[in-house]
Amino acid sequence: MGARRIRQARLFVLSNSHARRLWLRAQRLDEHAPFGGGPGATRAAVEHLGYVQIDTINVIERCHHQILYTRIPGYRRDHLRQAQTVDKTVFEYWTHALSYVPTRDLRFYLGDMKRYRQHGRPWFAAVKEEDLRRVLALIRKQGALTIRDIDDDVLLEKEHPWASRKPSKRALQMAFYQGVVTISQRTGMLKSYELTSRHFGWQRPPKPASEREILDYLLDRALRSQAVVSVDSACYLDAPRKPAMRRLIETRTRRRELVPVELEGAGKLQHWARPEALDAALDPAQEWVHILSPFDPLIHQRKRLHLFFGYEHRFEAYVPKDKRRFGYFAQPVLVGDEIAAAVDLKTDRERRKLLVQRWTWVSNRSRASRKRRIEEALHRFERFQLAR
Repeated sequence: MGARRIRQARLFVLSNSHARRLWLRAQRLDEHAPFGGGPGATRAAVEHLGYVQIDTINVIERCHHQILYTRIPGYRRDHLRQAQTVDKTVFEYWTHALSYVPTRDLRFYLGDMKRYRQHGRPWFAAVKEEDLRRVLALIRKQGALTIRDIDDDVLLEKEHPWASRKPSKRALQMAFYQGVVTISQRTGMLKSYELTSRHFGWQRPPKPASEREILDYLLDRALRSQAVVSVDSACYLDAPRKPAMRRLIETRTRRRELVPVELEGAGKLQHWARPEALDAALDPAQEWVHILSPFDPLIHQRKRLHLFFGYEHRFEAYVPKDKRRFGYFAQPVLVGDEIAAAVDLKTDRERRKLLVQRWTWVSNRSRASRKRRIEEALHRFERFQLAR
């Protein structure tokens, strides 16, 4: 059963199967090479998705590269470096986590940067003004630098496990969140910091978006990358904006730009979609196989994933070994429109092998034929993992 319109209430009743296919279409996981190839595909993918999350865990390839590879079969790590450092079509900033974001969307983040400058954050309270001035003076004089270029710090005690003992690093991080500096390049996970205005060549910075423009942006981004949205999914980990987001959705619904959707099993959680998205013809689902990062935009909103796919992913890197179900860094495996398995992977870079630590089936359908196709996808993923 697909979408069924209830005329009196102007409500669409949407089966989970149809909802999954709409979301997979929006995520561009239902076709081969949806963004083409070459460096331009990386820019196009980040612009379509709205952000690509960054994470430091590297038992396999880091998640930002894996997310892009999943949608760009010919992706090369240097394509992301070119987009960030040469073409400057993406930049790094905080969404729900540290992420690559399209430079065209930068003005929607300038308000957050200004709030950091005006009000600060508790975890930067220890940063001294003299340390900030010192690192900014170094960048102005010498150009972009990494934390390794500063070797005269007097080390401090850590305030929490993720803190740095280097005052200069704390100062650079604060300047980054304030928008004074940006990350102009990454070498592995080593960041080069440059003055934001110099990196982008600004005579004057762009005009910050208004709060209403930011809400429009967040909703449009969710509709583009999710197709069927809720207030929670459009404001993921951004609770203060939820009341205003609901009002915006209600306004668009009155204008018939959005229609309410009733999703199987959603209970009282409301969803909406653009009418044209619901009316679009969907080709019969081809069973593409994708090895997904736990930070993939299809996966990281766990409640939404469970509602649409009936699959409850567990991120177990911080779970004691004897209590893990899927494994330390399990990867959900998408086959067609179903999460079929979870495979815990590790790259042995010395022996140049991708190791399957644990394989957990979460679907009973066609295991024998699917196992062969998943293994083929793992071989392709291994070649990407180990490419120089």
